[in-house]
Amino acid sequence: MTYDTGFVRDGSNSREVFDLSRVRAELAIIRDDLHCTAVHVVGSDADRLEAAAGFAAELGMEVWFSPYPLEQTTDQILGFFTECADRAERLRAKGAEVVFVAGVELSVMNRGFIDGDDVDARLDGLLADPEGREQRLADVSRGLNAFLAEAVEHIRERFHGPVTYAAIQFEAVDWDLFDFVTVELIRSAAVADIFRSGVRTLVAQHSKPVAITGFGTATWRGAADMAPRSMEIIQNDPATGAPSRLSDVFERDEAGQAEYLGELLEIFDSEGVDSAFVFLFALDNLPHRPGGDPREDLDLASLGIVKVLEDRNGITYPHMPWEPKAAFAAVAVFYADRMEYV
Repeated sequence: MTYDTGFVRDGSNSREVFDLSRVRAELAIIRDDLHCTAVHVVGSDADRLEAAAGFAAELGMEVWFSPYPLEQTTDQILGFFTECADRAERLRAKGAEVVFVAGVELSVMNRGFIDGDDVDARLDGLLADPEGREQRLADVSRGLNAFLAEAVEHIRERFHGPVTYAAIQFEAVDWDLFDFVTVELIRSAAVADIFRSGVRTLVAQHSKPVAITGFGTATWRGAADMAPRSMEIIQNDPATGAPSRLSDVFERDEAGQAEYLGELLEIFDSEGVDSAFVFLFALDNLPHRPGGDPREDLDLASLGIVKVLEDRNGITYPHMPWEPKAAFAAVAVFYADRMEYV
């Protein structure tokens, strides 16, 4: 399971409140009720990452310690990684199983690899014009690998456990640098017919264990067909950049989200993937707002398997400000069944 500690962009944290008692309780639920043995702890604040990772380790879970910079320069990223490597090593030295994730989708999420002031501009410049696209992709991969080689050298000086990087598929990563091959792999309708064979090929072509991160879909009907872009129904406040409403009226489809995750988990398991991290447990900045303007129910755009509530707690877990979606049960059943064979 992927656990969000908050993404920082332009000084603003997507998870405004980080209550440590809630964090520990949620991680215990992830272990006990979802039957997860490992957790991918992501975020842009080193203190929060270390706190959440520490709780997960105390609960006996394997921790994938994953600093997630946004809109940072390469120098800023390197500084962030080295600080986090020191923190991850302190945790590992106490006996925890820790994997250090040296970034996620760095080339598009940050500055210095692709021209453009934001993610959309970078992707447009990289992919829109077919002419010269192959060379542009090669140039991006070359620059990314040069940075990763430097970053991994600094990380391994400080952290003495396994290291990986969560790559987008077009990033031709030099996997010799890493202990795991980790790929953000999300099925859309466009690739549904070749998705299973693609996973099989990915596993077969690497001698190292393969991990899958980033897979999930939002909670509106039809989201699974465009899963990599299913959050694009969000409209952001022009002044703050915070999510404000949806672009249209959408139908809730929790069953569709649950079915999608169950299918992908089965594919990854049967095709030999070593580790798969559902994206994700909760997104606090996309709350469920029933009964009002349906365009303000931001949870429809959330990939979370729980719907976050405003100013009240849930019923299933009365001490938690959220309620499980159908996907929560689907993930729990899948992992519980697999635990019977362990």
